[in-house]
Amino acid sequence: MTTTEPRWRTSTRSGDTGGACVEVADNLRRVVLVRDSKDRTGPTLSFTPHAWRSLIEALRAHRPI
Repeated sequence: MTTTEPRWRTSTRSGDTGGACVEVADNLRRVVLVRDSKDRTGPTLSFTPHAWRSLIEALRAHRPI
């Protein structure tokens, strides 16, 4: 099954307070999309899956990017 529409999700750590968080759509084949959850019609960042994994790994390890 191939999906062409992004399925957005927020982090499980975001909570319900409407604070500063992002939404991620990683169900697409060649791109991971990231947007501000407070401005869903605003700009969207795009990453290759490899770049996204590298970013997440660096953040988890508290390494500078």
